[in-house]
Amino acid sequence: MASWIETLTGSLEQKKQYKQQQARIEAMPEPYRSAAKAFQRYFMYFGQIPDGDTLIKMGEDHVELWEQAVADQTPIREIVGDDPVDFAESFAQAYMGRQWIDKERARLTKAIDEIA
Repeated sequence: MASWIETLTGSLEQKKQYKQQQARIEAMPEPYRSAAKAFQRYFMYFGQIPDGDTLIKMGEDHVELWEQAVADQTPIREIVGDDPVDFAESFAQAYMGRQWIDKERARLTKAIDEIA
């Protein structure tokens, strides 16, 4: 029965893991909880993660990063630096792998090289 449901909704195991990650974030003290939530929201809108397994792995690493910061009492700016957008996009970039746009980037570069 789960297989047809997963066809419609996606992996139930991934949804379970996602909810566990959410609970771990909710358990963090402030200001770490708010920072983790802000980055998580950005990651969802950034939207360049190619598949659910990768998204779950990135989410797990994200939660572990903030849990370690809580344990070490590391200041948030020491983690993210002066540019939180750059931090978020660099963090997410590590999980992206090859994308469909890579082919077009190569094609554009080749076209301009040939023209020039």
